[in-house]
Amino acid sequence: MADAENSRYALIIRIDGSFQVIDWPTEGHLPILYKGIGCTHVDAVDISPRLTMWIDDSGLIDGAPVNRAATILYAIHREPHQHYYGDVVITGGVDRHGETLGLTSEEIINLVEFHLTFTSAEIPSQRAK
Repeated sequence: MADAENSRYALIIRIDGSFQVIDWPTEGHLPILYKGIGCTHVDAVDISPRLTMWIDDSGLIDGAPVNRAATILYAIHREPHQHYYGDVVITGGVDRHGETLGLTSEEIINLVEFHLTFTSAEIPSQRAK
């Protein structure tokens, strides 16, 4: 399992197929999740011991579109049982204290490569400082 020091990122996957790599703080996760997903109530979906998908708890009820990329990512790791709706944030698993970890650089690269391979997403432009 990756340590918190090297697990510094999260990945937002939007319903339009675009994505964004964001910094994952060591604490204060909820505001990051709310902003990344665009909601006020989140739910965690375990994809694997090292991947957690954070979704809008009321995305389906509120009529958010299906997030095809998030649904495919889940289906690659586990037998699918539903579609996922709205934008999602992908983080790492949890540490021994139950705190959510970010993703390592290598995990981000693997997820972005997967995303670009199995969706029609385009690479976003470089962030301006």
